[in-house]
Amino acid sequence: MINKLCKKITDLKAPIVVGLDPMLNYVPEEIKKAAFEQFGETLEGAGEAIWQFNKAIVDATADLIPAVKPQIAMYEQFGIPGLVAFKKTVDYCKEKDLVVIGDIKRGDIGSTSAAYAVGHVGKVQVGSKRYAAFDEDFVTVNPYLGSDGIQPFIDICKEENKGIFVLVKTSNPSSGEFQDQLVDGKPLYELVGKKVAEWGELHMGEAYSYVGCVVGATYPEMGKVLRKIMPKTFILVPGYGAQGGKAEDLVPYFNKDGLGAIINSSRGIIAAYKQEKYSKFGSENFADASRQAVLDMREDINSALAGK
Repeated sequence: MINKLCKKITDLKAPIVVGLDPMLNYVPEEIKKAAFEQFGETLEGAGEAIWQFNKAIVDATADLIPAVKPQIAMYEQFGIPGLVAFKKTVDYCKEKDLVVIGDIKRGDIGSTSAAYAVGHVGKVQVGSKRYAAFDEDFVTVNPYLGSDGIQPFIDICKEENKGIFVLVKTSNPSSGEFQDQLVDGKPLYELVGKKVAEWGELHMGEAYSYVGCVVGATYPEMGKVLRKIMPKTFILVPGYGAQGGKAEDLVPYFNKDGLGAIINSSRGIIAAYKQEKYSKFGSENFADASRQAVLDMREDINSALAGK
């Protein structure tokens, strides 16, 4: 799957991933109204609204992007109907030949970690049959519990030709409270990065490992260091746009081959119609606004990479 991701990024000249992180206040009133008329102002109605919202955005952008990243918490808040919408979204994106990165940030050990891995990137045994439950292509994983929490994911990913992105240096302001602490003179995030590179050797694709990492766009100097520590690791980069990360900040995350990183934008794309820049589209054409936001993001990043 990492080879497919690399090829799609190269073919589309788009090292970007759209974060499908819908909040109900992102969803245009006309979509919510239709969903509520069908299901009432219920969890089912909310699930239907975010599913229809996602579907329209995917339809408008699928030919431009290599991947999507649905954040599961945005669906879990609506309970089982929300998870149904999550599953519908994953399946629909795969029908569109998009690589799906499930942003689930799981972190546990032993059989619990294995169960998370089976549920999201593997197959679960039910009697004589095996089923793929959520069936993402990649998932995000928290490494805080060490190799006991990561190895079960690697084992399942080897079986299924899938991958993970391990949290190394996140984009949130308080990340340094733990991640920047010095251990034997090195910040913790560097030690995690070295461990990710080691795990990556256990599951390699053609040029990059199936074990990727997450490094925020808001810390480009740290990204530069981590790129050197993890030369064969694909970096998933949140924090572009709405969180303050700029295109020129992203250049150090890429290798000389123009690959090695994929940049996420969530509300900057899916809620683009709410921005003044795209207000001309109106809420009725929200998906067209999202498409234009993808085009603008692609141009912004490629221009920065061309000038490096």
